[in-house]
Amino acid sequence: MKYRTSSLAAASALLCMHQAALAQLPPSVRAMIDAAIATGDPKKVATVIELAKLTNPDAVDEIDQIDSEFASLRAEIVAAEQRAKEDAIRSAGVFEYWSGKGEIGAFRATGNSSYTGATAGLDLQRTGIDWRHKFRAQLNYQRTNGVTSREQYLAAYEPNYSLSDQIYLYGLTQYESDRFQGYSSRYSFSGGAGYRVLDREGAYLTVNAGPAYRNTQLLTGEIESELAALAAVDLDFSLTDRIKITEDASVYYQAGNSTYIAATGLEAGLGSGLAARLSYKVEHDSHPPLNAVKTDTHSRFTLIYGF
Repeated sequence: MKYRTSSLAAASALLCMHQAALAQLPPSVRAMIDAAIATGDPKKVATVIELAKLTNPDAVDEIDQIDSEFASLRAEIVAAEQRAKEDAIRSAGVFEYWSGKGEIGAFRATGNSSYTGATAGLDLQRTGIDWRHKFRAQLNYQRTNGVTSREQYLAAYEPNYSLSDQIYLYGLTQYESDRFQGYSSRYSFSGGAGYRVLDREGAYLTVNAGPAYRNTQLLTGEIESELAALAAVDLDFSLTDRIKITEDASVYYQAGNSTYIAATGLEAGLGSGLAARLSYKVEHDSHPPLNAVKTDTHSRFTLIYGF
C-alpha cells in the first residue's frame, strides 16, 4: 500500500482563499504559485517561491505567508498519512507487508569431468513500526561424476525490536546441514543487541553481538552442545542505481569449534526487478569434525528477482 504526499493538491484550494486577499502579487505570479502547489511537490513549490521572490521583491512578505501556510498544511497531511500507514500495519495480517528477493542458479559440464549443480536462495523482510523480521534460506547442491559432492542447506529467522532509530534488540534461530563438513544438522540460537550504523536508501550497515548456543549432530552420531559468542555485520551499499555490493560476515566464537563466515556479493540490475549476482563465500571452522576441511569456499553466479 502506498501513501503519497500528492494529496497536498487538495490544500491548494485553501491557499487560494488566502492569496485572494493579497493585492501586491500579480495574477500571473499567483497562478504560477497555485500551479506549483497543486502538484503537491515541495521541491517545485520551493523553486517557484524562490523565483517569485526574486521577480517580486515588494511582495516578499506575502509570498512568505503563502509558503508558510503551504508548509503547515504539508506537515499536517504527511502526519495524517503516517498515522494511516501505521494503523494499516497494525491491522495487517501475518503474510502482508513482506518484501524480498529470490535467487537461483544452475550449472552443468560434461567431458573429462562431469558435474551438475544448483543453487537457490530466498531473503524476506517485513518492516513494521517497532519490529523488523528477516527470513533467509539457501540451498547448494552438486554432483560430480555421478556422486554427490556438495549438499548444503540453511534456514534462519531473525526478529529485531527497535529501541531507537539506531539501537535494536535481536533474536536468531538458525538451522544448517552440511554433510561434507561432517555434520547432519547444526542448530544455533542467539540474542543480543545491534546498532544501525547506516539505514537509508542506497546504504545499509548494521552490527550486532550477543551470546549464542549451538547444538551440532555429527555424522558419527555424536552431539556437541556449546555456548558461544556471536558477532555479525550486514552491509548493502549501492555504487550506482544498478550496481550494489553486499557483505555479510559473522563469527561464532566458542571453545570447541569457532566458525568464521564472510560472504561478498556484487549485484547488477537488469531491469523489471531482475538482477545478476556474483558472490563468493568463505567459511572457516577452527576445529572441524574428523576428515572435514577447515576452510570451505563457494562461488556463485545467480539471477535474482526482487519483489
